[in-house]
Amino acid sequence: MPSDFPDDDPIAEARRNWEAAGWGDVAVGMQAVTSVMRVHQILLARVESVLKPWGLSFSRFELLRLLAFSRRGALPITKASDRLQVHVTSVTHAIRRLEEAGMVRRVPHPTDRRTTLVEITDSGRATVEEATLALNSDVFGDVGMTESQANSLVKSINAVRKHSGDI
Repeated sequence: MPSDFPDDDPIAEARRNWEAAGWGDVAVGMQAVTSVMRVHQILLARVESVLKPWGLSFSRFELLRLLAFSRRGALPITKASDRLQVHVTSVTHAIRRLEEAGMVRRVPHPTDRRTTLVEITDSGRATVEEATLALNSDVFGDVGMTESQANSLVKSINAVRKHSGDI
């Protein structure tokens, strides 16, 4: 196993156990998956901590940011679901919570009576702008690796996404 994994790293220990159990041919894959899952937990905790003052989860932040980036500040719920790559039920739940906070509202589509739009309010726009500045400062500006390492990570993750048909 590469020497850049400390002896006290539980994930490196799991890899050693995988290899000792006779699964050496997949040990690096197990270590990669487990490492990604652990980093997800770490980064999500950082993001959620930064968003807490605004009462936002990352999923609600993503929806607000998507709406703020859209030309009209409104999208059909199904289009928001597609762009966020989550099930429409998850988007509907986020909309409900954001509606309760006065950050979005549902409005009828101007030309298609069967479609409902979710629209960001002025309060939602102000909130997402403040929250974005905080995330940029406290998380995105220092994810714990160099820019070159981050670019390499994105490239590696995109290989998995492509293999899975995500992109």
